[in-house]
Formats: sequence, C-alpha cells, structure tokens
Amino acid sequence: MKTKPAAVLLAVLSALAAPLALAEDVEFNRDIRPILADNCFQCHGPDINQRKADLRLDEEAAAKEHGAVTAGKPADSELIRRVMSHDDEERMPPAGSGKARLSDKQIELLRKWIAAGANWQEHWSLRPPAAQPAPEIKSPEAQAKVINDVDRFLLHQLQLRGLDFSEPADRRTLIRRVYFDLIGIPPTPEQVEAFLNDKSENAFEKVVDQLLDSPHFGERMATYWLDLVRYADTNGIHGDNHREHWLYRDYVIRAFNDNLPFDQFTREQLAGDLLESPTRWQKIASGYNRLNMTTREGGAQAKEYQAKYAADRVRNASTVWMGATLGCAECHNHKFDPYTTRDFYQFAAFFADVQETAVGQQQPTRLPTDEQQQEIDRLNAELAELKQQFEQPAGELAQQLEASLANFETRWKSQSDWETRRPEEARAAMGSEVAVQDDGVIVLSKAKEKEQLVLKLCGEFKGVTGIRIECLTDKSLPAGGPGLAGNGNFVLSEIRVAAGEPQALGKATASHSQNQFPAEAATDGKAETGWAILPQVGKDQQIVAPLAKPVDASELEVTLEFNYGSQHLIGRLRVSTTTVPTPAAGDNGVPENIAKLLKIPAEERKPEQQSELLRWYRDKAPELKPLRDQIAAATAKRDQAVNAAPEVLIAMSGAPRETRILPRGNWLDDSGEIVLPQTPDFLPKAALDEKQADRQSRLDLANWLVDPNHPFTARVMVNRLWKIAFGHGIVRTLDDFGAQGRWPSQPALLDYLAVEFRDHGWDVKRTLRLIVTSYAYRQSSAVSPALRELDPFNDLYARQSRFRLDAELVRDNALAVSGLLVDKVGGPSAKPYQPAGYWSHLNFPRREYQPSTDEDQYRRGLYTYWCRTFLHPSLRSFDATTREECTVERPRSNTPLAALALLNDPTYVEAARVLAEQAVLEAKAPGKRLQYIYRHVLSRQPLPAEADALLPLAEAHQRQYEQDREAAEKLLATGIRPRNAELDTAELAAWTSIARVVLNLHETITRN
Repeated sequence: MKTKPAAVLLAVLSALAAPLALAEDVEFNRDIRPILADNCFQCHGPDINQRKADLRLDEEAAAKEHGAVTAGKPADSELIRRVMSHDDEERMPPAGSGKARLSDKQIELLRKWIAAGANWQEHWSLRPPAAQPAPEIKSPEAQAKVINDVDRFLLHQLQLRGLDFSEPADRRTLIRRVYFDLIGIPPTPEQVEAFLNDKSENAFEKVVDQLLDSPHFGERMATYWLDLVRYADTNGIHGDNHREHWLYRDYVIRAFNDNLPFDQFTREQLAGDLLESPTRWQKIASGYNRLNMTTREGGAQAKEYQAKYAADRVRNASTVWMGATLGCAECHNHKFDPYTTRDFYQFAAFFADVQETAVGQQQPTRLPTDEQQQEIDRLNAELAELKQQFEQPAGELAQQLEASLANFETRWKSQSDWETRRPEEARAAMGSEVAVQDDGVIVLSKAKEKEQLVLKLCGEFKGVTGIRIECLTDKSLPAGGPGLAGNGNFVLSEIRVAAGEPQALGKATASHSQNQFPAEAATDGKAETGWAILPQVGKDQQIVAPLAKPVDASELEVTLEFNYGSQHLIGRLRVSTTTVPTPAAGDNGVPENIAKLLKIPAEERKPEQQSELLRWYRDKAPELKPLRDQIAAATAKRDQAVNAAPEVLIAMSGAPRETRILPRGNWLDDSGEIVLPQTPDFLPKAALDEKQADRQSRLDLANWLVDPNHPFTARVMVNRLWKIAFGHGIVRTLDDFGAQGRWPSQPALLDYLAVEFRDHGWDVKRTLRLIVTSYAYRQSSAVSPALRELDPFNDLYARQSRFRLDAELVRDNALAVSGLLVDKVGGPSAKPYQPAGYWSHLNFPRREYQPSTDEDQYRRGLYTYWCRTFLHPSLRSFDATTREECTVERPRSNTPLAALALLNDPTYVEAARVLAEQAVLEAKAPGKRLQYIYRHVLSRQPLPAEADALLPLAEAHQRQYEQDREAAEKLLATGIRPRNAELDTAELAAWTSIARVVLNLHETITRN
C-alpha cells in the first residue's frame, strides 16, 4: 500500500482542526474519524485479514458490541482505557507499531465524544451532496463584503469565530491573480491600465468573462488535467519510446474552451468510442484509456504487463473522478476504506475490452481533421471516377480494348508452343546425385554446396529460338522448393547452350525475380551473379533464355551453373525448347487460371469467363496505360493526404480479456475468481445499458460516475476548481476523500458548490466564475500575526493565498512579458532548449534531443515534449511531475535549482535579452528603461529601493561588458532569435542582466 504525504501529516492536521471548530462542538466525521483512521483502522478496520482481536472501530455496531465504546460512559470504554494506558502491553496504538501515543488533545476529543453519546456518522463523502441553503448574513457591515453565496458560507464561519474577511487586494494584484488563475499568463500593461481605468461596478466581472472566453483558458485548465490523467509524449517504461498522443491534449483544451459539460467530458474520455456514432473528437477523447505507461522491452511478459496496465487504470480513474484510493485494494482489502480486493478487480474489468499491445509498439490510429477528411473524400471521388472508366471502358476505348485482347490471344497461343525435352544424359560435375524421370523432370539430391549441371538433349532441333527451365516445387523440398537451400530458394548463376559450338544468348526473362537477383543475370556471362526467386518460394517458377539466332541441330548441351554456395541449387527442373519468334517466360506472365481461359476458343467462352479474362487483361492492355498511370497518381495523392492525417492512440473495444482476482496482486497466480465489471457494493449501483445488459461497459461506468446520486464526482471536481482559485482544496487531500483524507474545512460550502455544479449542467466555467467573482477570492493575501497563529493553513479563507506559479506558467510568464510567446493553440509537442547530453542515457534506441528551431521554441510550457524518464530539467526544477502516475497536486519546493534555471536556462536568458532590447529602444534614460521592464514583468513601477539597487548595477555591468565585449556577445547570442545588431553590445548586455534579475524575483514567479 502506498504511503501518502497526507496520511503522514494527518495527525498534525487533525490536531490543528480543533481551533477551527467551535469549542462546544465535537463531530464524529471531523474530529473523531481522523483519529481512529490514522491510529486504529489499520488493525481494527475494514480489512478482515489484518483485523486484530476481531474488533472493528470503523463500524458503530461492532465498536459498541465489544465494549470498546460505551456511549455516555468514557470511563467504561475500553478505547479510552487503552489510549491512556502507559503499559506497553496494553496501550493503543501498540508500542512498536510505529505510531505515537495519542496527544492529550486527541484523548480529550475522544472522551467528550463518548460522553456526549458517541454519535456515529457515515463517512461524510459517502453521502451524496445535498443542497445547502446559504447562511443569512445580517450585519450591514458584513453584507458589504458579500458578493455571492460563496461569501455567505465563508463569512458565516468566520463570524462564529469572531473573524472577518481581509481587505480587498489592490487592483493590480487582483488582475494579475485572475489572469494567472484562469489563463496562466500575465496581463499586458495595456490590459492592466484598462482595468484600473474601468470604474464600473462590474469591471472585474467583465475581465473574468473575457478570460473565460479566451482560448488560453482551455490551455490553463489542460495543464492541470494532464497531470491528473498522466499525459506524456513517451511510453515511460524501458526505452521510454515516443508515442503519438498530442491530439488528446488538443481535445482537453478544446473541451474546456467549449465548456463541454463535465458529465459529457467524463463519458467521452472513459467511453467515447462506445457512444453512438462517435465523432472524431469523441474517438480522440477515448484516448484517455491509452495514457498509461507501456513497454516495448524484449522478453517482458505480456501477462505481467497486462496486469500492470489494468491496475494503473483502476488507480487513475478512481483517483481522477472519485478522489478514492481504490488502488490500495490491489493486493488486499483496503485497510481504512470499505473497498475490497474484489472491488478493485471488478473495476479493472470495465477496461478489459480496450484493445492494446501488452508488450511492444502501441498502434496509433490516423484521424484526419475535418478539412483533411474533406480533401480525402474529394480525392477518393476522383479516384473512384477513374476506376470506373478503367473497369467499364466505353465507346472507342472499349472497341480498342476488345481488339487488343484478341491480338494478345493470337500472340499468346503462338508463344505458348513449348516442347519438353527429356535429357539423354544428365551429370553433376561437383558430385550431386541426378535422376531423370520419365516425364523429363530432373531431380537433384545429396546436393553439394555448389554445382554445375550438364544436360545432353538429343533429337531434331529445327529453328530453336529459346530454352526454358521450369523450376518445380515438391513437398519433399525445403519450404516446398523449388530450391534446395533451407528457405526453398536457389541461385542460378549461368545458363550456357551449345550446339557443337557455344551459342550466344539474349536477355533472359523469368516468372519472378528476387530483388538484386534478376533473370538477365543468368545470361550475362558473369559467374558471380545469378537469378533467384525469394520470397516466391513454394511456387513453380520458370526462366527463358532466348537464343541470339535460331539453331538447327541434332544435339544441344545445356549447362546450368550454381556458384552461390550453401546448396542454393534447383531441386526439381524440366527443360523445354520453342521456335516462336520472341520467347518469354511465364506465358508472358499469364497465371494458370487465365491460361486455361485463353485455351478456350473465344466463341465458346461463357460470359463470366470472358469477364474474368477482361478484368485480368485491363492491367496489361497498352490502351489502358494512360488510365492506369492516372489511377496510380491519384492513389498516391490520396495516400499522401491520408498519411498527412495525425495519429493518436484511441480506445477500440474488442472481446474483453478475462479478469481474475489476483491473490496478493500476483499476476502468476491464476487461482483467483473470474470477475465481471461492477462498481463497489457500498456505493450507489450503476444503471445497466439495456443493449449490453449481460456485461457492464465503460459507458456504464462513466454514466455511474456522473449519476446525480454519486457521492464523489461533483465534490471532487469542484474541490479541484477551488484549488485553482485558492491554492488548496476545501478538502486538502485532493486525491483522498476516504477515511485517511482530510475533513473538509468548509463542508457546507463544498456541498453547495457540488450541487450547483451538478444541477447546473456540470458547467465548469459557471462554477469557476462563481468562485473567482466572490469577495473571498478578491481578498488580499497579506496575513496578520493573529490570523497566522489561528489559521496558518488558511482553512477559514479569511485571506487569499500566495503561491509560486506552476512550472509551465513560470516559462509562459517569461515568454509573455518579453513578447516572445507564440499564442498558437493546439498542435504537436515542442522541444525547448535543453542541456546537451541530457538524453545521453536514454537508450533503446539512443536518441539525440533536437530543440525546436522555429516558432515552436516559443510555445507555452503546456506543449513541451513530455519525456517521462527524462523530463525537461527546467520543468523539474519547478516541480513538474513526470506523469508516471496520477498527480493531483504538485509539491512546491524552494531550492537553488529554480534560481539557477531562471538565470541560465536559454529560454529565460533569451527572454531577458529580448525584453532588454525593447526597454533600450523604448527610452534612453535608465530610469525609464527600468520602469518599462517593471511594467511588463510586474505590472507596477519599481520601488525607490529597487531602483537604487538596479540602476547602479546596470552601470556596473555596462562598464564590465565594455571591457569584455566577447562575454557580452556570448550572452547576447543565446537563443535562436537574432539580436538587434543596431544596439550597442555592452549596453544591451547590461540591460539583459537587469532583465534577468527582475525575471528571477520571487514576485515575478508568484501568484499573489
């Protein structure tokens, strides 16, 4: 079972919850369950295999039945006696369990709860969210700080504790805050000024609406969503090879921009391919099911990795939509929540129909855009018209084809006049055994590595124009022959013919020739070349050697040389001669079935026989060559258009794989019961699709997740939206709404938002607008000492939060303020500058990182090529996740690596230089230049102390660079964007240094 940071901190956080609760108020879910879950459930919880003393403390009846809890009598309750005991043999949690004694505060909470009647509650997250009326705020002074119901819920809780909201943030801070939260890039100076000058009452609401309508809103939301679903551009395991999946990222951006209802967003991702007549985007959405890590490692066990993929999907889907730790039940029943191992594998069975390669390259699907599909359809129509002309010639062309076929028949019949010649003598010069059968077939056996076969033909030869060697198959030969090599092949190096004197031969033809082993090589006089037939082994073949002039003789000697070695000899062959003027192989390439038709007189052929003959001849007829060429060109053009369509991994449903409960998660153990898809028993039941009543599908799972009675999905999503606006969720443990998760700091507000979200069409933009237009959102993030002492983690929301921007947004911010940011939305991943050699240990195969050299270099961080095992080092410095697993919340570290990245990563150096160029061009006065930089980077003027520090620094750096212009040139050469050559090198380098300092400020990368 995976240990979570939230679980490690739970005791601390639950203790801190006490000051936030009213003094007289002890509530089981908020105050008692966290204590029991963290300290007791592991041995006295849902997992029967781990349960000690047959005692359950997660269920009321079981706890009270055994006297562990005696309602109204703390002194008679074994629970109180054990947690207070100082005897290591008796105390709970036990000595050696790794858990500390309960604090006095925790024991007192347990005592008060039992004394008050030990009221038990079902876990709060298992009850469907219910509509919560907003509390009434009566004070006129307080009413002035109420904008919507969000404020009423929060202010009510603050007033109960004698607190109030903080003052509003200044308008510059507010507009920067909402820009970062909703689109992830800062406002321009012009946008800031427009907001400051807008004195209307709804000025802020207008900004919010503009941002929600911005195409960059989808990019901002996608940054968070892609962490959840572990999107990446590589497979993650073994060689971490490339995969085509960026269209899924485009789908997510598009869905958020179009405000696709979240219930439909859910259906399309889990089961887009199962929807009726799915659209292109719905198919792409189903690619969610293919985002898991995969392997191509040779020797990896398919069964093992199929089990890994199944477990990954359970962990991800249950976390993303349910905030559940169902993954902890893979090997045993969950120790803290009601999930069983059966629940885990039944949930996995929902995904068993997804067709995929267990070990090896996953096969993507081409999905043309609407424009590409229109072009493909147009090209297919042109191709169909050409094929119709070809298959149904009309008018003069039809007459020409008929005459051409008749002429071909005449020529074929004359050219098919071959006479088999049985050799009077056959000998193998190198020692292979030779036998000549009555039908003239020559059989070689006990073959030597190389051979020279000499055949003596006797009889009357008058006007002979060619020699034909038929190479015959037989089941006794390797691979059916006709060759004696292990693969059924042969290499005929030379054919020589003598009629007393050697006879000159023309260019040979054959029924089939292997690449680089053409038929003409058998008559070119070169012993080192030859004719071969791979891969057309197992089929009769023939070669025809035409004589340079007709021969009259009573005896012919035919010599066949096999010089290739490795027994590349012909195992069975037959020799024929002909007197036709231009002998050629294969009856001019006529297959056997067509040859039979040609032997039937035209007037005796049935209509279907004539049609079959015409179909074959159309591919040969010289009259149709122009049409054939047009069809070939049109086909190539169509194929080019098809191949230009992007590829993406999508879900395609097939026969479901068998799903078994794996004892202890052991993929080698097949003793477990076979299970079918089913949702956990203790949660509301899924409604079956009537068309698939015998087995629930991924679509049933999706519909179940967004059912109005589902307790998790709406809460989980609004909690994440709240995190975007406040830096942390109402439930701190965004991935755990179970017994080990944190009690919601504002349970009534959470349910209110969940119901609003669910009952108003699962509208993401509406819900975010409700949150960010509240007074609570607009507060200052400044914190007084008293408030820091009472509410250090800001669970009461008497102020806003300040936090560092996410890794991608740090990059976007620098590019935006310098004017380098390319605002193109969607498309393939880009490769920013990266240290040379960073991929040097990325093998199977070795790869060399090639940074983008066009506008892609300046695209948003969202589009950075996401290599799981070697994530871009700058992103890692700012805590971006590798996306090997679902990440609901990134850590926020504070290390020198971040400052070093801002100072030295070429992206930030180049951004600083471009920003400096603009400042230098904007004004000559150093003070004005500094103001320009501050306005663009921080949306404000520099403070006197800042100017006093930075202006002398600019002078010092300019003097330094005047002394070392080579260093200045090196600095200004960073990046692919050419520098402004008209600006003084030392001066520009000095102001580049100032811009680097400002880009490195804490304020620059912080959302206040």
